[in-house]
Amino acid sequence: MAEKKNLMTYEGLKKLEDELQELKVVKRKEVAQKIKEAREQGDLSENAEYDAAKDEQRDIEARIEEIEKLLKNAEVADEDTTKKGTINLGSSVKLHDIEFDEDLEFRIVGSAEAKSLENKISNESPLGRALIGRRTGDVVSVETPAGGISEYKILKVSKN
Repeated sequence: MAEKKNLMTYEGLKKLEDELQELKVVKRKEVAQKIKEAREQGDLSENAEYDAAKDEQRDIEARIEEIEKLLKNAEVADEDTTKKGTINLGSSVKLHDIEFDEDLEFRIVGSAEAKSLENKISNESPLGRALIGRRTGDVVSVETPAGGISEYKILKVSKN
């Protein structure tokens, strides 16, 4: 079975590549030095610095593996080929929440880049799926986790 493609923006891809480079080149060396210094202190059975450095090394290696897997299956959305004014990956969208009478702004990104605190929502989220392919002026309905329906009017679409 083929692994699922990880859609992402060029910005998200670049950020992951930079993080991977930092982990492999800088962080690995730093933690290797910490382990070496901790070993030189003698008895490893009661050496907290050694244990902490080994934990850090394990976390770095796990993150490297995670990023490499994401990058292996990465597919960058070609933001230039989408029709102007149509929402796609990489679009910034200004919405009006009809029920709560408030305006919201989001950027549609791949699931690996999604960060709700930074208003970056996944193209695979219920709202993200509802917005893809829509245009300014459209009203979209999204089923909420509680089973209700939220409606949003698209006020503005821009590319970043």
